[in-house]
Order: sequence, then structure tokens, then C-alpha cells
Amino acid sequence: MTTLAPTDLTPSVRDRIQGCWLGKAVGGTLGQTFEGLSGPIDADFYFPVPDEMVPNDDLDLQVVYAAVLDALEEPRVDRHILADAWRKHVLFPWNEYGVAVRNLAEGLEPPYTGSYDNWFTCGEGAAIRSEIWACLAPGDPDLAAAYAYEDACFDHDGDGVYAAQFLARLQSLAFVESDTDALIDGALAGIPADSGIAAVVVDTRRWAREHDDWRDVRALIVEKYGSQDFTDVRQNTGFVILGWLHGRDFSEAILITNNCGEDCDSSTASVGALLGILDPGGIDDRWLAPIGSDLVLNSEIVDLEHPSTLDDFTDLVLRLGRRLGGVAPRATSAPFDPATHRIPVRLSHFNTVYSPERWNQRDQSELPQIGGPLPALDYADGSLPGTWVRKPRTEFDDRLLMVEYALDGRGRRDVRLMVNSTEDYRVWIDGEFLHGAQGSVLFFPAPHMAPVGQYVDFELAEGAHTLSIAFKRPPQHRDAAEWVVALVERPSMLWIENALRP
Repeated sequence: MTTLAPTDLTPSVRDRIQGCWLGKAVGGTLGQTFEGLSGPIDADFYFPVPDEMVPNDDLDLQVVYAAVLDALEEPRVDRHILADAWRKHVLFPWNEYGVAVRNLAEGLEPPYTGSYDNWFTCGEGAAIRSEIWACLAPGDPDLAAAYAYEDACFDHDGDGVYAAQFLARLQSLAFVESDTDALIDGALAGIPADSGIAAVVVDTRRWAREHDDWRDVRALIVEKYGSQDFTDVRQNTGFVILGWLHGRDFSEAILITNNCGEDCDSSTASVGALLGILDPGGIDDRWLAPIGSDLVLNSEIVDLEHPSTLDDFTDLVLRLGRRLGGVAPRATSAPFDPATHRIPVRLSHFNTVYSPERWNQRDQSELPQIGGPLPALDYADGSLPGTWVRKPRTEFDDRLLMVEYALDGRGRRDVRLMVNSTEDYRVWIDGEFLHGAQGSVLFFPAPHMAPVGQYVDFELAEGAHTLSIAFKRPPQHRDAAEWVVALVERPSMLWIENALRP
């Protein structure tokens, strides 16, 4: 394990903030090409080489926060202000973002927008927004973590929040400390010791000491913390720590983290930002020259006045930090009972094995054949906890389960229906067959990149409809069936609020 030797022992706070954004932009631009690939990867530079900064949500969202807070007469870091910024300025539909924006549109407040009905609570989406809070509280890790919570609770819970707080603490301490162990210990001091984030950081630090080859450490991280969700914040936080501890300079550190793969635009941007704070003069010009200093945002950031360069953004953050004056957040939220937000359904347990004359022909899945009519069934009223359901095998009273939802596009006609399910299923709308698929080994309920075959695009007539989905009972080796049903608008892929509620 190595400790980076700074080239400038006394950089100013402004230098460190600017180094943070430059390192962030470099890492995000490098990693974006390889996002979602399993490592090890063997990249050694940008591919393709850009002629400007590649826009990345990692930085975009922090620009939104800073611009919105700076526009307030009396700025304060408050979960409700940040949630309103999402409502007004952000059209990203991806993963936890899309779920939280849907929850917000359905009347929920943070932290429940993040914790309720959200399969992606442990995604990378908040960890990648941690730098703004460190830069607004340099040298004050407790305040940085408090700020990070107000942000992260919008779309995360558990380790998804702890990762953001850990990184905010680490980056805040990096303004005043350079020893790696002191930095890690100080960052860990503010999150639960029994959390997944604490565990992966502690393990990665130990493994980095014990192994000279970063690939060996990566293999250990994946073995213990790997996930089919490439955005899982536990494995990716391990890759951030690995790149930092094994990299002898900025270039080697970002390449190690990038070449670990998975959500490598996010993890590489995080390590790049950390190193930019620690040693702003250590970013090789070969990384800086291709991206320039213009601040380039994605088109999904709307109706926002923002700085045009990273220099101007740095000055905005400095000014905002002074205006905030070190005041800790004081936001509260009204209580929320998830039982009040359940989805009403009608349920029927049936089979096509023992009475084929009643259910017409079945296929090899035991379900009604693809294209066949909706079976005539007897239903009982019921409810489901949300769009995300885990139903134990023991709760299937027969070989098949029919779930009847109310469906309404709320005026959107061009839609995508995603049914990401571990089990085989068939779908009818208003009694007409729409879609059928086999269960997916990959469970990744993101409508914009759902597993192949587990979604269908179509035009939905206005008004209320009946959505019927038949699921096969899980096999003996699987304890529960799991599924997420989402109706989203095309082409934005934003979830339609209350689409499954009358």
C-alpha cells in the first residue's frame, strides 16, 4: 500500500475545491465508456479521447444543488429544498432517481422518497454527490455528513446513505489531513460500524496491505461484496478505496479504480475528486487538456442558470460555503406509514395443470399459452406493499397467481410496461393478451435498461384499465417470487405517478 506524496504542501481551499471538480470531471469522463462492464479492464486512457468534458450526472446534480441553494436569499441545506430541486430541474429517470422522483410526485417526502418501494436503495446515486457537501464544509466532517444525509435520503436508504456520508467525511477531512489511515478512520467514525460500507472499507484497507496486485484485491471485494447490480455502492466503494491506496499517483489511482469495472464512471469520479482535494497539483495535464474547463451538463438538467466553467463553479461553491456559515441542517419530515400507500389489487390462485379444459392450453411454463385469452377466475380483494413485491413461495396457494391491478397512464399514451420478475409471467390489458416472458436470472428493475424481454412498449388509451399478470410459483430451490411492475412514459422513461392506483 502506498501513500500519495503531495506536490504542493499548502494548496488553498480554493485550489482544493477546484482540484475536486477537475478530478471529478476527469474520472467521470474516463469511466463513462466502461460503465457497467465487469472487470478487470485494461484501459490506459480516455476512450475515445474527448474534446470537452463529457457530461455526467455525478457532477450535474451537484451543480443543481449549488445553483439552487445559492439563489436563495438565506441558503440552507434542507432535504425539502433539495427534493424540490429534483422536481423542477432534473429529468433523470435512472434507477433510484426515477423511483424517488415518482415517490415525490405521489406526495411522499424525504427520507421516505428514498426508503419506500425502492429496490435501488444501495445504488451509487448519492455517493457520487458527496463532494459538494465536503466542499461546503471543508475540514468539518460532521457537518459534511449531516449535509450529505439531507441529500442522500431523497433517493437512498441504509448503505446508500452511509456511503454518501462516509465519502463526504473523507473528502472533508482531505482538506486538512493527508495520512490515509487517519482519513479512513475519521471517515468511518461517522457511520455505523456494522454497516456494509464500514465492512468493505475495513476489508479493502486490510487486503490492500496484504496484496501487491490490485487485481487480487478486486477479486476479494467481488467475492464478498459483489452484486448483480453493477451500481451497488458496497462493491464500488471498495474499488474507490482500492484505487486510492494502491495508486502511486493520480493516473495510476484512477486507472485502477476504473479498471475494476462495474459502475466505474461513478467510482472513478469519486477517487479522482478525492485525489484532487488532497493534491490539486497532482493531476497530470494529459488528463486535463482533452476536457478543458467548460462545465457541460446533460440535457436532462432543465430550467437552471448555472456557471459555465469549473472555475466559476468553484467560486460559486466558495461563496455558498461562506453564506451557509457552518449552520447544521434542521429539517424534519412528517411521519409516513407505508401501510397507507399500499397498492390495491385483486388476487386469484389457480393452475392450468389439473383442469386444462377450463384454462385453455398451457405452455411449458404451466401458464396460459402466449397469446391466449385471459382465464375466467374467482378473485379476492387484496393489496401489495408497492410496485416491488417479494412473495414467499409458501403464500402461493396453487401453482399460479393472477394479480389484477388498476392501470392508468395519467394522460401519457406512449408508454413502456416493465415487469421485471424472477418467475415466468403473462400479461393482459382489459382482457387482451399483451406480453409474456420467462423469469429473469438478472433482477435489475430499471425501466430504461430492464433485462431483455421483460418489458413491452405500446400505446395506452386514456383512462382507467385493468392490468392482469399471471406469475408462476417459484421452484423448490427459490424461497420467494420477486417482481417490480413499472409504467413509464416514453421516450423520457420517467415513472408515471400513481399508475397502479385507482
